[in-house]
Amino acid sequence: MSEARVPARTTTPALLLLEDGRAFRGTSYGAVGTTLGEAVFTTGMTGYQETLTDPSYARQLIVQTAPHIGNTGVNAADNESTRIWAAGYVVRDAARRPSNWRSEGTLDDELSTQGIVGIQGVDTRAITRHLRERGAMKAGIFSGDAAGRPASDLLQEVLAQPSMEGLQLAEEVSVGQAYAVEPSEHGWNGEPVFTIVALDLGMKSMTPHRFAERGVRVHVLPAATTFEEAMAFKPDGVFLSNGPGDPATADRQVGFVRSFLEAGVPYFGICFGNQILGRALGFGTYKLRYGHRGMNQPVMDRGTGKVEITSQNHGFAVDAPLDGSTLAPEERFGKVEVSHISLNDQVVEGLSCLDIPAFSVQYHPEAAAGPHDAAYLFDRFIALMGQYQSNPAAAQTETEESK
Repeated sequence: MSEARVPARTTTPALLLLEDGRAFRGTSYGAVGTTLGEAVFTTGMTGYQETLTDPSYARQLIVQTAPHIGNTGVNAADNESTRIWAAGYVVRDAARRPSNWRSEGTLDDELSTQGIVGIQGVDTRAITRHLRERGAMKAGIFSGDAAGRPASDLLQEVLAQPSMEGLQLAEEVSVGQAYAVEPSEHGWNGEPVFTIVALDLGMKSMTPHRFAERGVRVHVLPAATTFEEAMAFKPDGVFLSNGPGDPATADRQVGFVRSFLEAGVPYFGICFGNQILGRALGFGTYKLRYGHRGMNQPVMDRGTGKVEITSQNHGFAVDAPLDGSTLAPEERFGKVEVSHISLNDQVVEGLSCLDIPAFSVQYHPEAAAGPHDAAYLFDRFIALMGQYQSNPAAAQTETEESK
């Protein structure tokens, strides 16, 4: 049997240029051309396809800290959305050919097909150390003829792009029309146990699947959906997803969540949904120096003392008191506490409301791709909906008495 041909390494020059003038030269990976975005690094050792198709990476140039990328190829089943959302891709050692029984094509070809400009053969360890010291920053990847242009001209392009701080991106990546994910489509036998509305701010496809396999019907809604439109589905609960951009720009979604909190509808949010809950309660948000991105982020559940290894992708965080319970700045929502914290830097990783049925986490419990430590959060939300559905009057009385 003849051995499959190994494709030749590309020799097309490429350049990664950071806003502070630091430059890294390599060769092209994927499409040839120019792309701009915020340079960020992710520490995941696997799951590069899920990372690339995560809408939370919109407008960002992903630097992979794992040196060998593309070795398992790509396939349709592992996509977390309908396309690659990353603005560009930076890897050290791109696989020359995939070797996996599930592979349906090469990552290089997929990047090219979708027009994603990347660079390979650069020192990603040095890039990561630079971003850790200086923070995530504007950057550009230039390949082919663009890589030969004067560095001063390229730097002007990099600096002219908008900063991630202040960008409103949820509406850009959200679903265009509402759709339903049925439990019967994901192995559930019998009638749905609950119905929820899920506001898509950049949601990964595995998230509604995790609900559906537990018997929950999910109506996935566009980011601009109003409270009245969502309530028309008669939901037992409301969920807000992950997504890109600055939570300080999400006034529409903050108002959406406040309406649900005032109505007493159980709430669960992850990632961007955690930041929106924080803002709805009256707390501020801020941009992290270089963010949390990867599938190996340690988080402590402060209620149990248990440490979870979590999947994360965020560059902003909630600014809330870490110790004990506190009255929310929006006092009508009662007391709230920080339920989870990052063990790396003490960043808020979860909020739990004590007087209303609402909680959120900053990480991704859907585990695509990633650890399953946090899968219990879906069950916690289902239990919360059951509690408030079985005796809403008593639950409301408890809420009023505790204020």
